[in-house]
Amino acid sequence: MAALAPPVAAIRIAVRRALAGLPGDAGPVLVACSGGADSLALAAATAFVAPRAGRRAGLVTVDHGLQAGSAERAEAVARWAREQGLDPVDAVAVTVAGRPGGPEAAAREARYTALTAAARHHGAAAVLLGHTRDDQAETVLLALARGAGPHGLAGMPSRRERDGVPLLRPLLEITREQTRKACAALGLTPWEDPHNADPAYARARVRADVLPVLVRTLGPGVLDNLARTARLVAADTAALDDLAAAALAAAGDAGPGLSITTLAALPEAVRTRVLHAWARELGAPPAALSHRHVAALDALVTEWRGQGAVHLPGAIRVVRREGSLMPVDPH
Repeated sequence: MAALAPPVAAIRIAVRRALAGLPGDAGPVLVACSGGADSLALAAATAFVAPRAGRRAGLVTVDHGLQAGSAERAEAVARWAREQGLDPVDAVAVTVAGRPGGPEAAAREARYTALTAAARHHGAAAVLLGHTRDDQAETVLLALARGAGPHGLAGMPSRRERDGVPLLRPLLEITREQTRKACAALGLTPWEDPHNADPAYARARVRADVLPVLVRTLGPGVLDNLARTARLVAADTAALDDLAAAALAAAGDAGPGLSITTLAALPEAVRTRVLHAWARELGAPPAALSHRHVAALDALVTEWRGQGAVHLPGAIRVVRREGSLMPVDPH
């Protein structure tokens, strides 16, 4: 019997570890698959590993309708998945136009909405996503360029929930080159998404221009270092978020609003997280809530000079009154 190609083995091990963390009596896992090398290698590995772990595995492919032939390509991916024994298999068409944000954000939102809907429909235990170590490095660089805080620098988590559906990324320790080699070893022909090479998209420019320069200048280890940075920042961020959650509860114990005295005693890293979380609780849309808004709230605590209300997204106003930060009823 021919030896198993190392990239195939590495991806199967990564999938096995991801599935081991799921409840044994949960439903099937669904692989999100575009037909690209990363998600195709993930789907092939899951089709092999899941039955041997006593779990059903299916696949969802999303047709964004943004390119000619996208519907046919989605059906081809679905057909391949059924041939591999994956079940259930869904090809879902979505509408991207009219959604908020730029084209990348709109497509991503449409895609995740479709994936979580499919997971709930099938009672899935989780959705597996094909993001690799290279994707993680790109995410960290883009966050640095935007001036993002620790949550941005933490990159993509290996696990998060959306609408109650666990989203798992088993391949964050696997390189893009490994997924390509795995596909070649398995005789699979990935689809090359032209958007991945379109300079109109910031991620495509980072992939084609920035990362190759960094690798040539600093060596191939830079990708590992960026991904490791994301892991380290994510661990620190999770600890600070836990502290902030407890502090938010304590600051709100005295009555409506948040206690200025309690807030002022907190370290800045915790206090700003408390204010950010509180603004979201008040109804500020997360996508519109910026560092500027949180800094203005913080100034009500630490730089009080009698200034007026802070205006938050969602038509929310906050004032400092009688030793507390208080939302103002717009009516």
